[in-house]
Amino acid sequence: VFLRADLNVPLRDGRVADDTRLRASLETLEFVRRRGGRVLLASHLGRPKGAPSAALSLRPVAEALGLPLAPDCIGSQVEALASQLHDGDALLLENLRFHAGEEKNDPAFVAALARLCDVYVNDAFGTAHRAHASTEGLARASRVRAMGFLLAREGEALTRGRDEPEHPYVCILGGAKVSDKLAVLESLSRRLKGRLVPLQIP
Repeated sequence: VFLRADLNVPLRDGRVADDTRLRASLETLEFVRRRGGRVLLASHLGRPKGAPSAALSLRPVAEALGLPLAPDCIGSQVEALASQLHDGDALLLENLRFHAGEEKNDPAFVAALARLCDVYVNDAFGTAHRAHASTEGLARASRVRAMGFLLAREGEALTRGRDEPEHPYVCILGGAKVSDKLAVLESLSRRLKGRLVPLQIP
């Protein structure tokens, strides 16, 4: 089972500084493992720009989760490690974005990921909107695919907030890329009875 999670956590001095996203991923990971699934856990970390970076290795994440870390996320060595997993085992793959093919949704990179698994599960809510190899490409390439518990819950919460908002209604959006949020704000403004009030927090 290729489990795409969002393990893009802050690091400090080579350790995970905030494990919130790790804990949020455990429900799906443990669900698959308890049922005998052999899990290849995958994520990106930071923005390494398509090349390996020791500072953006998922090693601190592997240590925090108590999982072995593969030396890469594709290739013959990783395929060999995957084939040696036993029922209930899990292996964390190295940072997907160490390969330019991840963000480019490159068909060859998708095919290399697809060789690793029989089942694809997306539980990476934070990156599910991106058409990357491990989110969009692999989902299309996999015959058996599903969403994890975290992704399902977030989708249900967004649907309720969009279609059946209770009033008074408060929406707080954050992040560095304002352009990504404009369409969301415009859609919400049509559903809200009040006003949208922009706040700037220094």
